[in-house]
Amino acid sequence: MIQENFIKLYEHSFRENWELPCYTNYGEKESYTYGQVAQEIARMHLLFKHCQLRRGDKIAIIGKNNARWAIAYMATVTYGGIVVPILQDFNPNDVHHIVNHSESVFLFTGDAIWDHLEEDRMEGLRGVFSLTDYRCLYQRDGENIQQFLKNLDSEMAETYPNGYRKEDVVYTDLSNDKVMLLNYTSGTTGFSKGVMLTGNNLAGNVTFGIRTRLLERGNRILSFLPLAHAYGCAFDFLTATAVGTHVTFLGKIPSPKILLKAFEEVKPNLIITVPLVIEKIYKNAVQPIINKRSMKWALNIPLLDAKIYSQIRKKLIDALGGRFKEVIIGGAAMNPEVEEFFHRIKFPFTIGYGMTECAPLISYAPWDEFIPTSSGRVLEGIMEARIAKKHPDDPIGEIQVRGENVMAGYYKNPEATKEVFTEDGWLRTGDLGTLDEKNNLYIRGRSKTMILSSSGQNIFPEEIEARLNNLPFVIESLVIERNKKLVALVYADYEALDSLGLNNDEGLKAVMDENLKNLNKSVASYEKVSKIQLYPTEFEKTPKRSIKRYLYDSIAID
Repeated sequence: MIQENFIKLYEHSFRENWELPCYTNYGEKESYTYGQVAQEIARMHLLFKHCQLRRGDKIAIIGKNNARWAIAYMATVTYGGIVVPILQDFNPNDVHHIVNHSESVFLFTGDAIWDHLEEDRMEGLRGVFSLTDYRCLYQRDGENIQQFLKNLDSEMAETYPNGYRKEDVVYTDLSNDKVMLLNYTSGTTGFSKGVMLTGNNLAGNVTFGIRTRLLERGNRILSFLPLAHAYGCAFDFLTATAVGTHVTFLGKIPSPKILLKAFEEVKPNLIITVPLVIEKIYKNAVQPIINKRSMKWALNIPLLDAKIYSQIRKKLIDALGGRFKEVIIGGAAMNPEVEEFFHRIKFPFTIGYGMTECAPLISYAPWDEFIPTSSGRVLEGIMEARIAKKHPDDPIGEIQVRGENVMAGYYKNPEATKEVFTEDGWLRTGDLGTLDEKNNLYIRGRSKTMILSSSGQNIFPEEIEARLNNLPFVIESLVIERNKKLVALVYADYEALDSLGLNNDEGLKAVMDENLKNLNKSVASYEKVSKIQLYPTEFEKTPKRSIKRYLYDSIAID
């Protein structure tokens, strides 16, 4: 059992780091020190107390990453409530369902999101608050929340006659085995389930971040992954706040242009990201350099290549702010070509593995110990992993895990909980892979997406897609099975094709025929794709930027 009490980590941090900068909204004037955050939490606790909220009451939060989102989360858990973060990409029907299913009594929301929600479809809500200024947007009949908020300053003055001081930071005593968070997974295969995470699950991740010194007091970090997702939440926010790091919330869609400007200004000490973001930066900032004819020629000359790689590495590090000790990539599979290139130029990156059900971390290794193509080492002393093979001769099997970070189960869903655990108590991840003698995990694909060829070989569509996505004019692809043959749906770079006058039937056919030929040269005979079919738009994705594959299972093929 993790010894550090999750809530007491923050009681200690707000006292110790009182004067330090805590949360800043990027591009805005709104900024808080640790002391000011603690004061905002105290104000919220007075409101919760006035409304007679009980321990274990649920409070939902939906909106873009910002300081008030983080404060609402902290206020909920330090009061003894259960926080229900909702991804802002969910449609209104899903939000209504999650608020009702979780039995949330309060909702903190972005103003634009509130415009699309209907309070009469969330009958359990007693109050709704704006993430812009905490004003009360809705109160149920019989509640006097708005009146109380008008008098909140005088309530604070009465409760803390000497002003709110660091000695006043005293939070609830709640053991780590209590559920503190309900995380509704985005899921690429259908409707989401409420993952019950305890203080121990959360403390397992945060204390790992503290112990390995991922972040330290006075560091800076740029938070751009959705806070409602376990990965960004655990490290950009929870670990950062526990150690006295200054968090800047981007609050915008992280396009390469916006991100690179923010990295330059914030100069973060650690970068937590998903493959898609880093692959786009690689495509925009690195590929044009290495694809120049003179550069290709120079890279074939011994001694010159090391010098050029060193220059590219420096350019890339500078572009990301120049102060970070490593880039941690997780959340989805990394493009092998990009990974191999980063390793060749000795770029300080590492790839971790986790899932919401583990809050999220399962494996990680620091960049200078990271083995290429792996997903790091299973967390020593915190998690265990095993490979469950259907037949002893199988080279791979399902990754199953147990340990401190594993959830308590799915909320109000005993059937799904029973299904996801083995009889001897291991969590089935649904991912296929291998484990080496040093406990490094290697992920091969999802058991749900694996295709079994007619000759009995396992085909992982993600591996074929990674190759296809590196070919000219391909933005993204999806490999599916039709009549025992593989077909690739491709969303092409129509803009680039336009600029070259190739965006016509003849040009498109020539380009994709060439791509198909080159793809099939690079894969095993049983992985060959029979045809490429163009798709008119970007594929629909989860907030974690994984393609919602199930939406394309029954698509018609020409």
